[in-house]
Amino acid sequence: MKYPIYWVDAFARCVFRGNPAAVVPLEAWPEDALMQQIAFENGLAETAFFVRTGADRLHLRWFTPALEVDLCGHATLGAAFTLFTQLDQGGNRIVFESRSGPLVVTRRNAETLELDFPSRPALLLDAPSVSPGLLRGIGGAVPSVWLKVPAHFYYLAVFRTEIEVRALRPDFAALASLGDVRVIVTAPGSDCDFVSRFFAPGAGVPEDPVTGSAHCTLVPYWAAQLGKAALHARQVSARGGELWCELAGDRVKIAGHAVLYLRGEIVV
Repeated sequence: MKYPIYWVDAFARCVFRGNPAAVVPLEAWPEDALMQQIAFENGLAETAFFVRTGADRLHLRWFTPALEVDLCGHATLGAAFTLFTQLDQGGNRIVFESRSGPLVVTRRNAETLELDFPSRPALLLDAPSVSPGLLRGIGGAVPSVWLKVPAHFYYLAVFRTEIEVRALRPDFAALASLGDVRVIVTAPGSDCDFVSRFFAPGAGVPEDPVTGSAHCTLVPYWAAQLGKAALHARQVSARGGELWCELAGDRVKIAGHAVLYLRGEIVV
């Protein structure tokens, strides 16, 4: 079998920045095991697969090298970018059916795509309820606040300064020993509203370069802290990425750029 593949750097204006995602258009779904093997072979944080179900509707799934996930921002952005720029998608709106419900992507202009994702607010945790392994995993630095997203694996650790977030040296083995636990660390930004990093070694992604799904939790938190709905964010990983976000009721709008790095063919 042969499948087309596109490699897109999402939340970036140029290649080698942002978060790389593989995008694989399909005519029909293959076995899940094959998609997982392809994602493992690609070695990227996520590989997105989609099957068209209508003129502007598609079924979208995402796989890390280790497992299938229920929501992914940068690979959704990469899939929409691929459709608009490489596959002659008409109009300015795409609806992806997913494990997290319908996800709309709108083409704002020639450069910017906007994701419409569910909001996932986090709840405050008491410090004693945080495991020592979690604290070791993020490098031993003590955040000012710990929060957790109900019914999900996400923890949110809030620091006072951007410098502290940039200086973190996570112990990925310690985090991986906790299972599929995903940790967002964040602080106010020096030249934006807030910064973040994201660690998920239990899901096969030690540090994700730019994480759209994490902003489903970050945006409601910072909107409440800063008293405004529109927010400018940066993810301060080694590659770095930039996002323009807005809290809209129980939805989060996440906008960014993308750029094509590679297109080719998978032979399996």
